[in-house]
Amino acid sequence: MHNSDRADTSLLPSMLIDWQFGESGGLTFTNLVSPGVCLRPFTLARNKAAIDYYLLILSDMLALAIVGSRVLIGSRAYDYSLIPMSSIVSTSSGILPPTRIGMFDSGVYDPFSQLEPEFSDSDETELLSVSWNQDYSCFAAGTSRGFRIYNCDPFKETFRRDLKSGGFGIVEMLFRSNILALVGGKSNSQYPPNKVIIWDDHQCRCIGEFSFRSEVRAVKLRRDRIVVVLEHKIYVYNFTDLKLLHQIETLANPRGLCCLSHSLNTSVLACPGLRRGQVRIEHFGLNMTKLINAHDSQIACLNLTMDGLLLATASTKGTLIRIFNTMDGTRLQEVRRGLDRADIYSICLSPNVQWLAVSSDKGTVHLFSLRVRVVGEDSSISSSASQSLALFYQNSSSSLDSLIPPSTSDNPGSALSFMKGILPKYFSSEWSFAQFRLPEYTEFSAAFGSQNTVIIAGMDGSFYRCSFDPVNGGEMLQQEYVRFLKTDNRPK
Repeated sequence: MHNSDRADTSLLPSMLIDWQFGESGGLTFTNLVSPGVCLRPFTLARNKAAIDYYLLILSDMLALAIVGSRVLIGSRAYDYSLIPMSSIVSTSSGILPPTRIGMFDSGVYDPFSQLEPEFSDSDETELLSVSWNQDYSCFAAGTSRGFRIYNCDPFKETFRRDLKSGGFGIVEMLFRSNILALVGGKSNSQYPPNKVIIWDDHQCRCIGEFSFRSEVRAVKLRRDRIVVVLEHKIYVYNFTDLKLLHQIETLANPRGLCCLSHSLNTSVLACPGLRRGQVRIEHFGLNMTKLINAHDSQIACLNLTMDGLLLATASTKGTLIRIFNTMDGTRLQEVRRGLDRADIYSICLSPNVQWLAVSSDKGTVHLFSLRVRVVGEDSSISSSASQSLALFYQNSSSSLDSLIPPSTSDNPGSALSFMKGILPKYFSSEWSFAQFRLPEYTEFSAAFGSQNTVIIAGMDGSFYRCSFDPVNGGEMLQQEYVRFLKTDNRPK
């Protein structure tokens, strides 16, 4: 081991230096260094024997240490472990998954071991992708130089990683944790677009790797699952040991359409089916598959609620957005974005299931009021997985008051909606409740921020925060605008 890899032993808790641990294998750490500090492997001489240590400080009350082949964890409070201690072994190069894990190569090159100085935005940094984390509190930007992570409220750049070998076309976060899924951009000389890297930014190294014969279109993460989307197939892996659990065949899916629920109580995946306009729903906890014929045209965009009980979809026509019950496939609501065709960029259902936000190439973010609800423990639906949940919906506008809180209003309709069934369908459509105008033909992704706010990230390197009136609707008010990356990206 090179001297440059040695750490200052004075930073170690004395109990670890003395190598004293009980039969249980646990340690109580004291006087820890700053949370998040990652000490590279080093060697201590004790009793004339070289002992390899690796110490990772996770928080004020949690530290993990590798001593020889033993994994020790000292903790007073720990919510969950992304990588089980039994799946980690120590080497002279640090912490690695065992060799039995999938496609991982223990000799893989560390892409950030030779970090370049931070680039200025004037260095022609190209924005390759923008993706929200699971609760919309952050978003990741994949660039031609590497990637950057941004906090949404307050807005700020949290950190960035720049490297010499190229950038990443896909950067997927796992909530606000240290785990990222990375897929190289086409100009990345080290990681091609057919390889997925699972990166631990606390350990500052790759902890897993998947290689495929075709380009990776998307990666989705849950705390217990890694989902890799190819153009005709989806692979679902267990997070703890990277074991392949499911393979799903799809219709041609160049957009990488796929979404997951993120509730601890439900495990739901939605993706295109094998027929045009069809959505396949996998309820993994129930071992149940549901096929929904959502549209006549091909699916262009889809998303689930956090619990996976509701699905929102749009087709390549881009005029209608439909909401479905994922348990039985019932269509609960249909809203209209417009009359002319549009390319739908994003669909987002608010965490409280009151609102739906849609962005498209027409340059407007549309906000719709949902008249479907997930309600209390005193109701039930015919599913063992949802004993304390119920979905209620009502097609008649005359009885919506019992479903929609007083603080919200209905979506507007045509003045001729009373002639439904006689006039063309669009005269009886529900139109958007509130709107926000953006530049046309630039790809924007909309999500929900704090109460009554919508946050928007664009492929032109812009971030917006706007507010809406939950009673009267209308034009949203811009509250914040940030240019997080100066780029000359042109609409594709």
